[in-house]
Amino acid sequence: MSPPSDLRPYLRTLDAETLADLLHAQAERDPELRHSLELRAATQSGDVSEAHRLLDTAVSDGNVEYTAKVGAVLDTLRRMLDAGSRADLAPLARRTVDDISAMYEQAGDHPGDLGDRLDRAVEIYARACTARPPDPEKLADWILEVEFDGPGRPVIDLAEFATALGEPGLRRIKSTVDDVLAASGPGHRRDVAERLQEQLAEVLGDVDGLVAILSAKPPRVDVSLKIVRVLRAAGRHSEAIAHAARALTPHKHLQPPPPQEPEEDDDVSRRRKEFDERPGRETYTALREAATDAGKWPVQRRAALARLRELAADGVERADELARVLLEDGRPDEAWRACVRFEASPQVRLDLAELRSAEHPAETIPVFRAAVDELIERKDPQSYQEAARRLKLLRTLHKRAGTPDEFTAYLGTLVETHKRKTRLITEIRAARIALPKAVTSPRAAR
Repeated sequence: MSPPSDLRPYLRTLDAETLADLLHAQAERDPELRHSLELRAATQSGDVSEAHRLLDTAVSDGNVEYTAKVGAVLDTLRRMLDAGSRADLAPLARRTVDDISAMYEQAGDHPGDLGDRLDRAVEIYARACTARPPDPEKLADWILEVEFDGPGRPVIDLAEFATALGEPGLRRIKSTVDDVLAASGPGHRRDVAERLQEQLAEVLGDVDGLVAILSAKPPRVDVSLKIVRVLRAAGRHSEAIAHAARALTPHKHLQPPPPQEPEEDDDVSRRRKEFDERPGRETYTALREAATDAGKWPVQRRAALARLRELAADGVERADELARVLLEDGRPDEAWRACVRFEASPQVRLDLAELRSAEHPAETIPVFRAAVDELIERKDPQSYQEAARRLKLLRTLHKRAGTPDEFTAYLGTLVETHKRKTRLITEIRAARIALPKAVTSPRAAR
């Protein structure tokens, strides 16, 4: 049997429009090909709104599809950063980190290299922050939240964020680290604080402080070599030689006994039992209050939220409850991600979008577009008026996100689709939104 002929020479003779039509027709018949082309489109277009849409839809896919879509978003961000894009990419990059981190916390890593995607997302977010620094203290707060309250991954390298953090951000992190070291005994929080303390000394160029931190560690070859490198880099060669000589002398150290886990506070145990029996907002709040007083909230919170996330997959009401719990917990970012991931009700999405739009305009654009579509479908004057108000907000959000051309294209498509709805067009004009030139006054209305 002869092999099939190579069609590429023939295909190269076709013009771009013919090839596009052929490929589009095949994609309509082949879902896998269509999905692949959508990912390529997101990667090549540099459309920030499209990247947000990919994240919105990724959670409903399987693990492999999720990882592929996240990869497409990361490719888009990397390409735009490499090209020196003037758009503020930090919000999208941070959302990608938070989204992957939430998926990682919920399900753990899986055959899709999600952990590698998470590390890559943090690296890209650091680049985006360097290109367009966000508020340094808010960035510091995010890093502290990830480190102290996150699932253990990603692990932040402060050196990657040092430029964006600047003196105010680094000072804020140092203040929190110092407080934790002064107040905490052995445990997760102290381990994190000690690691951040070492990174801060490196970033701030505090040679004496860094050497003291490293010297306090149990003697290991890698620690001794790092001390030598730090001293040599600072031009303190004689000290480096002396330390290297001491490191060659064998030492014997007794390992401290493992810390004993203190018994759980009775009130915490009782509240935890109540939550396990009736997981919800009321029992979660009671558990939070008891565990916070006992200094055990970070551990209890992770376990309680894991249970609420399991239930959120059961339906809209549970998804709404999780989003509201997180919002009441003072974690609006997590509330937003839960709202998207578990498909909360349109009203809850809209409520959270209203809160989020000022600082994260690009993320909320798809929600407000969906609200506009829903309002137009009602086909009544009041809904048209509200749709025009939402369109005015969308125009502002696109401007803040650095994508005003996207709004122009979106508005043109929307008006062309609904050009016979004279009342809608009138309300859009009344909202002082410039209509595309091609739109003329329709002669009929619906």
